Amino acid sequence: MNPVIRIHLQDNVVIAKQQLLGGTRIEAENITVSGLIPPGHKVAVRAIAQGEAVRRYNQIIGVATQAIGPGQHVHTHNLAFSHFDRGHTVGGNVRPVDYVETPATFDGIVRADGRVATRNYIGVLTSVNCSATVARAIADHFRRDIHPEALAAFPQIDGVVALTHGAGCATDSEGESLQVLRRTLAGYARHANFAAVLVVGLGCETNQIQGLMAQEGLREGAKLVTFNIQDTGGTAKTVARGIEVVQGLLAEANAVQRTPVSASHLVVGLQCGGSDGYSGISANPGLGAAVDLLVRHGGTAVLSETPEIYGGEHLLLQRAVSQAVADKLEARLQWWTDYCARNNGELDNNPSAGNKAGGLTTILEKSLGAIAKGGTTPLVDVYEYAQPIKAKGFVYMDTPGYDPVSATGQVAGGANLICFTTGRGSAYGCAPTPSLKLATNHALWVKQEEDMDINCGTVIDGHESVQQLGERIFGEMLAAASGRKTKSELHGYGQNEFVPWALGAVM
Repeated sequence: MNPVIRIHLQDNVVIAKQQLLGGTRIEAENITVSGLIPPGHKVAVRAIAQGEAVRRYNQIIGVATQAIGPGQHVHTHNLAFSHFDRGHTVGGNVRPVDYVETPATFDGIVRADGRVATRNYIGVLTSVNCSATVARAIADHFRRDIHPEALAAFPQIDGVVALTHGAGCATDSEGESLQVLRRTLAGYARHANFAAVLVVGLGCETNQIQGLMAQEGLREGAKLVTFNIQDTGGTAKTVARGIEVVQGLLAEANAVQRTPVSASHLVVGLQCGGSDGYSGISANPGLGAAVDLLVRHGGTAVLSETPEIYGGEHLLLQRAVSQAVADKLEARLQWWTDYCARNNGELDNNPSAGNKAGGLTTILEKSLGAIAKGGTTPLVDVYEYAQPIKAKGFVYMDTPGYDPVSATGQVAGGANLICFTTGRGSAYGCAPTPSLKLATNHALWVKQEEDMDINCGTVIDGHESVQQLGERIFGEMLAAASGRKTKSELHGYGQNEFVPWALGAVM
């Protein structure tokens, strides 16, 4: 078996499929390995001069900081980030979508207003961190692992969850930070996966509930109830009131049934965390193939994590359906450049320590692999953080690279399923949206199978093509959307992973 993977004929590095010892002969590349090379790391296949571009995916991932010989390890000791002109033609790689005549279906929950849910929760949101303990106490009263009797008569309810956060006060009352927090909270309040929502405040916070409702056009009613601790009379009374309100919502929330609906109702947020050298070879392109299928069936996929497309954005601009869409994406990248400058940072301050241990050297390399999650269909729109996603097809949402923050924005925008690829290992899950985790390699699958939903190492091992993997992932999407519990749901993940993007100064 060939111990390395060649991604493109023009690449001057290949990827080790296993740990390679010095002296190992790689006949397919006509090289002999020099030194120890970990799995997922890069091996030079020809001499690379100092200052010469290193290519992977037939794209530049940096320049050699010293001369590199054939068979040598290529990593942080001899490869560095570089600025260069990544020329592109807007829309130059737009391909027409071959839509299927009869879309696939999943068993969804159709709300009275026509929205389709993949889960059926009651949510407890907070306007401010000061009401977080009360919100948790309300939700904990209905935890099946603590009080199994509380929801025993309501099997169609997936649970009562409290989504708390650390913000809501000590911020500019007219500033971007508060606007984004309110937009995020409103996105969750409207989410189809919530049968009903309570919003609990303290009473004196900057993020007044009335201001949240006014900014986002929300109206209180039977399925959106709000109250403050100060008005209710303290902690115990507010918890009791919250429990009473939820109890009054249970019967109607339980009165749902799943029915077959078109896959066009799926909005899938794409995430990667703990990436490694295999991410851009197995899980990410496999997920990209599934995204292409989803779009062909009329659904929507949301790529995000702007700091982790940096250096590969030209590939997305080439897929933009219009100059206006391209301008939106470039505007967000410029915002990030300015944002980093204000905070004395740079966009190339990546990959993480874990990424590097897994074989990724520069942000260029990481971004090129990350973008593969988005498949090949046209980029039809670009959204700011937590904005409602209205377009069908492949879209982009501007978020940080930090996974909980990024996924929170996607769910606020309407994502009713998350697909999360990982090479180093992740234990992520969110609520109210189920999250599928995709392992990039078989070793991770074996080591952390209790957290992984899909083994993508089959591509590395040669047992499955990327297209076959994509078809399998698409099937897993439909199964999860139909109600089958993901590994993170079985473990009870979701409440702590609600992390709205904190922007601006804390006063």
